[in-house]
Amino acid sequence: MRTRPLTLTLLQQVLGGPRRPPWRPLLKLGHPKVAPAGRMSTQSIHYLKPVALRLPPGIPESPSRQRRHTLPASEFRCLTPEDAASVFEIEREAFISVSGTCPLYLDEIRHFLTLCPELSLGWFQEGRLIAFIIGSLWDEGRLTQESLTLHRPGGRTAHLHVLAVHRTFRQQGKGSVLLWRYLHHLGGHPAVRRAALMCEDVLVPFYERFGFYPVGRCAVTVGSLTFTELQCSLRGHSCLRRNSNC
Repeated sequence: MRTRPLTLTLLQQVLGGPRRPPWRPLLKLGHPKVAPAGRMSTQSIHYLKPVALRLPPGIPESPSRQRRHTLPASEFRCLTPEDAASVFEIEREAFISVSGTCPLYLDEIRHFLTLCPELSLGWFQEGRLIAFIIGSLWDEGRLTQESLTLHRPGGRTAHLHVLAVHRTFRQQGKGSVLLWRYLHHLGGHPAVRRAALMCEDVLVPFYERFGFYPVGRCAVTVGSLTFTELQCSLRGHSCLRRNSNC
């Protein structure tokens, strides 16, 4: 019996016709009729790992990228007795250097922050106190000497004892921002109908911008200093607090 040589044609007949290459290109580049020269080895495929792109030394980052890292964290919150030392440090520098006295001393600050912390507001940047307001409740129509040290829980008037800004942040409008936020904060307390404060005459125009109006000379005096008493209705601020469209 003669055996036929195992030719390529015979091998194709035995195996069932011509076989296609066991791989297909994922992408066809250039002319579709061009075929690869040989079989691609999977060992030659290198997968790229994601690498963070960095600028060469000496080339600054774009301002938008820098801003994400340099914007200070800003927070408004009620003060606590633990904040008393930081409060007094700012207040002492702001008032004693000018008038020789403080609206509140350290023990009085702790007193009000223990009894009525909800009537205070501090502005913090990166955890550092930069401005604050401390208040308490009063239950009479006008401020008196007793209103400087007492908190009357049933009162309808929020007495603003002190507003102060750290020296490195003054002349930047931060006192205005803080006072506006504080009045809106008071507007969230339904029992509080108005705010009251006393200040020197030179500061009256500043507070009038926020709805305060003079009600006459204040009965409180500190040494030779006299003050004007101002009051502000919180009805409008309460409306803004509840509904930004008011």
